[in-house]
Amino acid sequence: MAQQNSTLTTSLTRPGQANSAGDARALYLKLFSGEMFKGFQNNTIARDLIMKRTLQNGKSLQFIYTGRTKSEFHTPGNSILGNSDGAPPVAEKTITIDDLLISSAFVYNLDEVLSHYDLRSEISRKIGYALAEKYDRLAFRAVARGARQASPITKTNFVEPGGTQIRVGSTTNDSDAFNSSNLVSAFYDAAAALDEKGVTSDGRVGVLNPRQYYELIQAVGSNGLVNRDAQGTALQGGNGIIEIAGIKIYKSMNIPFLGKYGTAYGGTTGVTAPGNTGSFVSETLEDASGAQTGINNDYGTAAEVGAKSCGLIFQKEAAGMVEAIGPQVQVTSGDVSVVYQGDVMLGRLACGADYLNPAASVELYVGASAPSAF
Repeated sequence: MAQQNSTLTTSLTRPGQANSAGDARALYLKLFSGEMFKGFQNNTIARDLIMKRTLQNGKSLQFIYTGRTKSEFHTPGNSILGNSDGAPPVAEKTITIDDLLISSAFVYNLDEVLSHYDLRSEISRKIGYALAEKYDRLAFRAVARGARQASPITKTNFVEPGGTQIRVGSTTNDSDAFNSSNLVSAFYDAAAALDEKGVTSDGRVGVLNPRQYYELIQAVGSNGLVNRDAQGTALQGGNGIIEIAGIKIYKSMNIPFLGKYGTAYGGTTGVTAPGNTGSFVSETLEDASGAQTGINNDYGTAAEVGAKSCGLIFQKEAAGMVEAIGPQVQVTSGDVSVVYQGDVMLGRLACGADYLNPAASVELYVGASAPSAF
């Protein structure tokens, strides 16, 4: 009796295909994009705290600053053709796009095969972190610069108020920056200064380093000065939960802080390093003036930003960020992947930041004298 041959067919599942058709890697790019965007959005706070505009078909964006005008009584019979003093005066602020900001990694195909975890997902998050870190650092340096500037409106008798610098504590020790009572007093002083300069109370925020933030919430139950909308784990999250004088407080490792980013140890700070801090904790401020390659705005040199700045309080109009690209994702494929047996994963961003309304910026500092303008 003849045997009948049977053919066994297997349906191959390709998780990278869209609707089981087309390119077998089509969805991998989207996964990478999603992970990169999550990493960026979860680690940048400045994007929602300052003015953000999208730029198309140009290299810079103009912001118009309008000063105040005065009222006057009308004389019967006179034509009304505008105030006789020509007010309100107008000035401009232009923010230019810096060169393309990128973070990339090459992923070797064999490494992906041998890895027991999702290699691309992990790398993509770190790319998002890197872009977010630089984004926040540039934005906060722009706010600090604005706090040291006079107003762009200089018309006689119509000069607008400029930025504000407030000393934290009364000694020459950097440890004043970590004293909760000193910080609370500085916040109330800043709120009063913003009121006096006509800055709206909507959108006022403060950004401190983590140790300052935790000093405040440790005393939140006893000092009676800090208002909070939540308690427990929410209070400890550092996401604008507590307020002082209507100013929501955030924590960040990306503000200029005593010549470093985020935190500083030893010396007169009174803070002992926790040990094994690596290369990125308490990172020294870099030079980011317009003379540096790739930078078309002025974020100041390390010396200009200085070693005494220790916190920022500002309203949304204090600074602006102009974005021309992204954040976006690019990944090599096709012949390039075949030749190199791997893919380059790239996150990119084209943006630029600068101060807008100096009156909306307050810089906290320690020591005998305020940091100089730059």
